[in-house]
Formats: sequence, structure tokens, C-alpha cells
Amino acid sequence: MDPPVSDLDKIDDQKEKGPSFHCDLYDTELVHKISQTFLPGLATACVDNTTGDIFRSPGSVAADIRKEMIDYLTHRSETFVAEHIVLQGGDSDSSEASHHPLDVVSDFIDDFATSKRNLFSRVSGWLLSERREDNVDDFAQEMEISGFWLTDHRERLAQTLLKNVDFKNAFHCEMKFRTGEELGEHGLSCGYRTMDCENEGCNAVFCARQMESHDSVCPFKIVPCEQSCDESGIMRREMDRHCITVCPMKLVNCAFRAVGCLSDVQYLQGSFSG
Repeated sequence: MDPPVSDLDKIDDQKEKGPSFHCDLYDTELVHKISQTFLPGLATACVDNTTGDIFRSPGSVAADIRKEMIDYLTHRSETFVAEHIVLQGGDSDSSEASHHPLDVVSDFIDDFATSKRNLFSRVSGWLLSERREDNVDDFAQEMEISGFWLTDHRERLAQTLLKNVDFKNAFHCEMKFRTGEELGEHGLSCGYRTMDCENEGCNAVFCARQMESHDSVCPFKIVPCEQSCDESGIMRREMDRHCITVCPMKLVNCAFRAVGCLSDVQYLQGSFSG
């Protein structure tokens, strides 16, 4: 027979397990991209649901279809792992379908929009018409301008969907800690902490792990001339103009081209060729 568990043992056991503090940081850029797919998807569902109906317009059904869409996406994301991983025997690579969260959520949205098509949309040539595309774009823009579905609300939904479908933990942090202090310390170094670009003029926001990749292409970063002139403070987005127009190392026609020389020379050298 096991010895009785004392109250002190219970307290020690609770301390050992402790409360679980989860890091809820994520790839901010990916969340933004996912949130950007919601309005076009909702617009598609609303337009296809009311096409040919003289009594209803996309705007008249938008609120109800948005609620249905949120519930649908949430439910699909919650069952995604069970449907596509567990039922495949745990082999996450057995399916050819992309498991990237943006692709997964985009597929969910397409499935939802397809389910909302009315009979006219299904049996007519509406789905392939240019007018349909224009109507979808116009309605999506109308909702954006009117603030029908605010950006922060869409991004909160995107965060939930990302964490539900990102079973490989490739785009959000799943680390857990025993105390809030430990979580706070982790937040200062977590690869998913939000950062702003430090290059003047750039408004990009990204997670820390993407800092180097962004910095390598940031159009506002000050870099040396690609043609190795003495100019060292050139904004990357101005590089092409600099190299073609004012750079002393740009290539120009030889001064003797008129008498047969077809070579290109650097502008600085050409200026002394005479």
C-alpha cells in the first residue's frame, strides 16, 4: 500500500507542476498576410450568394455571412490537425497539399465561398465572367473603406487560425514557462517578438527572426554604391538611378566611338580619355 500523501507533499507537487505560462508570440508578417485574405473571400461569398437576386445585395447579407465565415474558419482550423495529420497515421508529409498556414487558410476561405454560391451562380456562366471579378473587387474595397471588418479584428482571427493550423510550430512560439517572470525574460529574446525596421523611412513591422532577411532587401537601407564609387550613403531604392545617372563609375560609350571604338568605359575613365 502506498504511504498517505501529506498536505506538504501536495503543495510540493503543485509547485513542481506549477502554472503554465505560454508564449503567444507569432509571425506578425504572416498574420497580416492571412488577415488580408478575409475581405476578398467575404466579398466573393456575398457577391456569389446574391447574384441574380433582385431582392438582395451583397451588402444586405455581409454581416450574416461574415459571422458564418468566422465560425466556419475557426471550426476548420480546430479540426485541421486531426483531419490531415492524425488520420494519415501521423505522417505530416504524406499529403501533397501545402501545409503552409497561408495556403491552408486560403483553402478554407475558398471552400466557404464556394458553399455560399446560389443556384444562379452555379448554373450560369457568372463564375467565369469579368463582371464578377469587378464586383468582388469593388465590394471588397467598399468594405475596406467603410471599416466593415476592422484590421485589428481580422488580425485577431488570423492569429487564432495560424496557431491552430501551424502544427509544426514554424510560425509561432509554443514555449511554456513556470512563472510569469520566466515568460517575461523569454519575451525579450523570442524570435517572434515584434520589431520595427530601423532604417529611416521604412514602416515595415516583422518578427525578430526575419530581421536579417528584411534588412537584406529593405529599400530604405543606406548601402555602398554597387559600382564601387566613393559614394557610400545611397538608399537601396535609389541605387539604379544613381548607377545610371550620376555615378562616376557608370559605363558610357568610348570617346572615340565615332571613329570605330565600340567599347564601353567607366565615365570617370572616359572623362580623361582625351
